[in-house]
Amino acid sequence: MNLRLYPLSLVLILLLRPTMSSNQHDYSDALSKSILFFEGQRSGYLPNDQRMTWRRNSGLSDGWTHNTDLTGGYYDAGDNVKFNFPMAFTTTMLAWSVIEFGELMPPSELRNSLVALRWGSNYLLKSVSQLPNRIFVQVGDPIADHNCWERPEDMDTPRTAYAVNAPNPASEVAGEITAAFSAASIAFRSSDPGYSQTLLQNAVKTFQFADTYRGAYSSNEDIKNDVCPFYCDFNGFQDELLWGAAWLRKATGDESYLNYIESNREPFGASDNVDEFGWDNKVGGLNILVSKEVIEGNMYNLEAYKASAESFMCSLVPESPGTHVEYTPAGLLYKPGGSQLQHATTISFLLLVYAQYLSRSSLSLSCGTLTVPPDYLRRLAKKQVDYILGDNPMGLSYMVGYGERYPKRIHHRGSSLPSIVDHPGAIGCKDGSVYFNSTEPNPNVLIGAVVGGPGEDDKYDDDRSDFRMSEPTTYINAPFVGVLAYFAANPSFS
Repeated sequence: MNLRLYPLSLVLILLLRPTMSSNQHDYSDALSKSILFFEGQRSGYLPNDQRMTWRRNSGLSDGWTHNTDLTGGYYDAGDNVKFNFPMAFTTTMLAWSVIEFGELMPPSELRNSLVALRWGSNYLLKSVSQLPNRIFVQVGDPIADHNCWERPEDMDTPRTAYAVNAPNPASEVAGEITAAFSAASIAFRSSDPGYSQTLLQNAVKTFQFADTYRGAYSSNEDIKNDVCPFYCDFNGFQDELLWGAAWLRKATGDESYLNYIESNREPFGASDNVDEFGWDNKVGGLNILVSKEVIEGNMYNLEAYKASAESFMCSLVPESPGTHVEYTPAGLLYKPGGSQLQHATTISFLLLVYAQYLSRSSLSLSCGTLTVPPDYLRRLAKKQVDYILGDNPMGLSYMVGYGERYPKRIHHRGSSLPSIVDHPGAIGCKDGSVYFNSTEPNPNVLIGAVVGGPGEDDKYDDDRSDFRMSEPTTYINAPFVGVLAYFAANPSFS
């Protein structure tokens, strides 16, 4: 980079930025493992080419209470419940990873990514199979499940299928499923056009349900006690409606969805600047996604989305004017609450995507009087990645199975209990407590799992009982697939 092209203030930023560790990470290995992780989260009948061999079939009766097939999909974290809301977000982010960075992946890992994506989208297709009048939002009684510590293969807790029937609303779940189908339809467009079309048709149908019966699924009295406080969307459902419409616009090019996201931005409360992005708040990602239409398509009627996207990106640059996100002393993105690494992976993904949009149009980010080139955004993302992979005060990789030191006692039922291979007999609901309370490392290595991560002081306890730190989730890993694909293809970037 020729520093003379940029203002002196930016030159100082670039020269005085924290020195990156000299550790050389194998991003290709991390990429492979981040995708492999999803095989450990599978529910349903496992295929013959299952590589996480300590797992076996599970949840084979899912859906029987409604005389429908709801087998398959993913357990979202260390429990044995299928929460469709975060699973749909996981699916969206796997698809977006393929859309933006799939061409950078080795063919084998692109294939594995699409397999992981299809496992999620196939299940979600089952969850909307009874539209236009019914959508399934969850399988498994979370209260009963969380009172047990047992393998998914041994589950004897109620596998209740939670349905929302029209005119009752489920806008946040249906909106996210819309986004998942739309994004996946783009990801599969070249390799499986028939499946792509099926996904897109279901996206349209699912969005109609989401938009026609507006409201939160947690407002349904008969299910709210079993979906809250686990995966209630406390930020409202309107962001998922815009998010779903934006992905439908991207997948179809239909002007009606363009009009929808343009006219509903302020009425839906999406005009405020938001500095987060995750399963329960889509506004940060929505602004980045829609800004592409402004940057590359000259859709200036959507300029407000781009302005919010730039405000978000600028809040990540410590030296920029205005308000900023928080970082730990060692430089990890920090948000109050648990599972810190979900923020690091999703926001790193957005940094790389926005940098890509800017680079294609030979643009830079404007933060007041500060001009920030795309590579600086990539450096911010790389610092998060390297922190996760071991460049942190603990000297610990937060990806299980990567590096010499990583968490050994993760909060995960299947990983912490003996496998069916080693212990063919069933392990009952409370019989697993001895394994939960054990200080021994988990017997089954959930390769590629990224745990919740350290606290605001950069400290981490390898403690199975501390789920905020030691529990992995699918929605931490899904955006990390795209991030790692970029750095695996650009290993010398610094």
